[in-house]
Amino acid sequence: MASPTPVYYRQNRLKQLRAFCHAAHTGSVSEAAEKIFLSQPTVSLQIQALERELDTVLFERRGPKIRLTPQGEILLKLALPLVEGMDKLHETFAAQQGLLESGELNIAAGESTILNVIPEPLKRFSHRYPKIVVRLQNVTGGRDGLSRLRADEVDFAVGAMPDIPEDIIYKPLVTYSPALIVPLNHPLAEKGSVTLEDVSPYELILPSPNLTTWRMVDLVFRQHELTFRSNLEAGGWEVIKRYVEMGMGISIVTDLCLRGDEKLVRFPLDKYFPRRTYGVVLRRGKYLSPQARKFIDIMEDHYAGKE
Repeated sequence: MASPTPVYYRQNRLKQLRAFCHAAHTGSVSEAAEKIFLSQPTVSLQIQALERELDTVLFERRGPKIRLTPQGEILLKLALPLVEGMDKLHETFAAQQGLLESGELNIAAGESTILNVIPEPLKRFSHRYPKIVVRLQNVTGGRDGLSRLRADEVDFAVGAMPDIPEDIIYKPLVTYSPALIVPLNHPLAEKGSVTLEDVSPYELILPSPNLTTWRMVDLVFRQHELTFRSNLEAGGWEVIKRYVEMGMGISIVTDLCLRGDEKLVRFPLDKYFPRRTYGVVLRRGKYLSPQARKFIDIMEDHYAGKE
């Protein structure tokens, strides 16, 4: 029969697990120590005590940086929800009593998502919970949002997620259609409809080639044995719309960004490009704060049944 865990280790297990989780996320004992306001030797001792208790090695140590072993990966999945849950115990308890009156919420999203997907749910949330501080972190592309999510810099992200990594949960909310936008005085503006052959001769304004839109445009044109030219790369649909209005080119966008008051002519491109879904992006296994749960509930309610 195995001997019982010493009382000292049982009483300090939460501290050990907190030190372990922060070290796992930062890849550094010293950075973990800074985040939890302890000395580096203290954090090292807590991790070593956890390793002795579990009779395993949790980190590979390579100079100043550390890396999780397979055993460390298993423990992180088990420990992280526990640590985050304990850290948020007061807020969770208050939420269960309907007393969610304070705290903060961090959301990562791109510019167009912040301007067009989030506003109405945020308005409802802020009206219902006026003392909760909401921080919208404007990110460029899905990778930026994922990196902040994985580093626990945000509670969740909102955006498009065409490819879902294994450590990510994606909850779709609303779908938008692809569209061609051209200036009012452009030769294509007078046409009733356009084809890819019509678009091919003109300069396109597109996001960076490392983003989904550019790759999708490239794929669709190649599938139709056509070429396209891009004379200008710009980040953000609002910037692209402005440059198209100025006559600097045409663009293929998601109609998420089109409100109807732009000085542009819009042509649907559903027959060529897939529709794009926007939703909530969560890290698998992450403890979701009461504030985050309430906001996601409001978003799902707002977009329920909308195409």
